[in-house]
Amino acid sequence: MLSLSSRIGSNTCLDASSCTYSSLSLSSLVCVNPLIIERICQRNLCPVGKFSTNAAKITPTTVNPILDDSSDANNRQSQSRSSADWKAARAYKESGFIYEGKIQGFNGGGLLVRFFSLVGFLPFPQMSPSHSCKEPQKSIHEIAKGLTGSIISVKVIQANEEMKKLVFSEKDAVWNKYSSRVNVEDIFVGRVGSVEDYGAFIHLRFPDGLYHLTGLVHVSEVSWDLIQDIRDILNEGDEVRVKVIKIDREKSRITLSIKQLEEDPLLETLEKVIPQDGSVISDSSSMSSSNSNTIEPLPGLGAIFEELLQEDGIDDVRITRQGFEKRVVSQDLQLWLSNAPPSGKKFTLLARAGRQVQEIQLSTFLDQEGIKKALQRVLERVP
Repeated sequence: MLSLSSRIGSNTCLDASSCTYSSLSLSSLVCVNPLIIERICQRNLCPVGKFSTNAAKITPTTVNPILDDSSDANNRQSQSRSSADWKAARAYKESGFIYEGKIQGFNGGGLLVRFFSLVGFLPFPQMSPSHSCKEPQKSIHEIAKGLTGSIISVKVIQANEEMKKLVFSEKDAVWNKYSSRVNVEDIFVGRVGSVEDYGAFIHLRFPDGLYHLTGLVHVSEVSWDLIQDIRDILNEGDEVRVKVIKIDREKSRITLSIKQLEEDPLLETLEKVIPQDGSVISDSSSMSSSNSNTIEPLPGLGAIFEELLQEDGIDDVRITRQGFEKRVVSQDLQLWLSNAPPSGKKFTLLARAGRQVQEIQLSTFLDQEGIKKALQRVLERVP
């Protein structure tokens, strides 16, 4: 257990939780952890000093305390403390350190969090979803009232001394802790948060039972069916299973899908989707050198065929069948390499736009991986 020396000089405080104060003549003090600064300042050891900062540490330097009890002296001391704490706030923002602050209260828009001698603002939208998911029956203001007096982990996202704006984010702090536990292809149970026209925000439940992170399911990833209004499918509070399909760690964004937990009905064969009745046309068409009677390719598909025939190893591309689905999945052209096993050197592609579906036969010496790469190159060339 260490204690601060009573003599004038430079001291390094490794654990401020046990520091004792025995002198007013300290000339400097170095703290190697930002959390230690809080503990020291709470003991009135360094609030009157200046902070020099870098990404690795925050270093306060004290000056001799003013022993005059006059109001001017108190004002100068208060201003010095405030200035030092604003410098510390900027250092936290630049370094990305997580701050453990006490919740002093709340207002109509968020929580009020103590930062040394300052009080900062944590907007309700910047709170972790774990609070509302834990007590869904409570309003945000009831939750805020229950949190008053507790300690919360936050990041400083705005520190403007001139404008007197000190803003925190609990979401950013939680992202630092939990995002490394999320990977593409992971499947989570989630709870629907807000629902917008473009998609729904889903709070992800972790093994500890709490909902720490939030991802977005775009409306196009909700169902294989064409959705007119996402609110016909999802509502706030619904529990759903989701699959992680993309993570942008720089922007702290998680993209989710519900429909990819189910196999696309066109990934196998045409028979799984379209009944073999009059809606299926058995004529075939060729896009090779012999151009006989054809089934008209879907818009944009003809240009893809022409480019495919320019690829080494692809000898022939032809539409073998077409039909119509009972539902509309997308008006845009979609193209897949079917999971159906190849017959000889013939692979099956499936194309869809609106309700119309076409089965395409690809004659090639390429393997499945080679076909995928060829398709990728072609799609990059075709506008």
